[in-house]
Amino acid sequence: MKNLGYIVLLSIVLGCSLGEKSSKSKSMNNNGTELKSAEDMVFGFYNVENLFDTIDSKYTIDEQFLPGAEKKWNTKKYFEKINNLAKVITAFDKKELPLFLGMAEIENKGVVLDLITNTNLKEGNYDIVHFESPDARGIDVSFIYRTEYFNVLSKEKIEVALSEDPNFATRDIVYVKGELKDNDVVHIFLNHWSSRRAGQKESEHKRVRAADVLRERVDRILKLDENAKIIILGDFNDYPTNKSIEDVLRAKGKPTFKNGDLFNMAYSLEIADKGTYNYKGDWGMLDQMIISKGLYFAEKGMKVQYDQCLILREDFMMFTDKKYGDQKPSRSYGGPNYYGGYSDHLPIYSRFKK
Repeated sequence: MKNLGYIVLLSIVLGCSLGEKSSKSKSMNNNGTELKSAEDMVFGFYNVENLFDTIDSKYTIDEQFLPGAEKKWNTKKYFEKINNLAKVITAFDKKELPLFLGMAEIENKGVVLDLITNTNLKEGNYDIVHFESPDARGIDVSFIYRTEYFNVLSKEKIEVALSEDPNFATRDIVYVKGELKDNDVVHIFLNHWSSRRAGQKESEHKRVRAADVLRERVDRILKLDENAKIIILGDFNDYPTNKSIEDVLRAKGKPTFKNGDLFNMAYSLEIADKGTYNYKGDWGMLDQMIISKGLYFAEKGMKVQYDQCLILREDFMMFTDKKYGDQKPSRSYGGPNYYGGYSDHLPIYSRFKK
């Protein structure tokens, strides 16, 4: 009887312990609250075009966005830009603000803080992941996320350097490892690769290098877990069919995922002559969303809802270019001329589903 009593007591203790372990295994945010479900929520990327404050930074080339510069950038224009961007971000979904959003052309963390606290985005209870990059103009990538739905486990900036050019400086790739409800881990990479200003061929090696760096990090994750959920977002300054994306990063146009290949959800849009950026009347998919097999064929947790990313294109974001007779994104400036628009890029997005 004594032995039987001991066994019963041991069972109760173990049961309590397992119950405690089970409750601790729930995904919690930093406030100790259990995460809400991200089902049907939007996530995406937006190059917001030169979101600068009006304060001179001695570390970067930001002179054109100062009150005394040719653009006459000032507090009124700055907050008009902030509110315009919030209007776009709100337009992703009429019911819910985006779960998370990667952004490019951000001067510093302060402007992102203004965006999420001084507009209607404050209702989303967003937090920020931001690192200062070595870019000469001081523009970075940044990440905002809703803390009730997403918990950041780790974050890191990844340098893109050229061995043959020690003075080369560009935007870092930002890596965010986070979790959704029920310990659903997601790996997110934010990118803004070197521009084509010097010419596509002349500058291609810079973007190829960025693709090399990114692919190495992706391989490192997939080696540990071939079903890891990876989302790559960014303005790549290359198109889905270019060498850096299709060959080096191995982001393909179909979700075959052969030998660790990735799936470029912007590829079909490029082939259909859709785009996020209009250059002299020609649309192209510079902004892209690339995912791993684990996010496309997820057996549990969240997966992507569509077979391609979507482009947010509302009438209020567009204007008609008289020269080319085409609708283009309404931007803040054209040279020194202030138009009071939004951005020269359109945002992209997708949704989660179980």
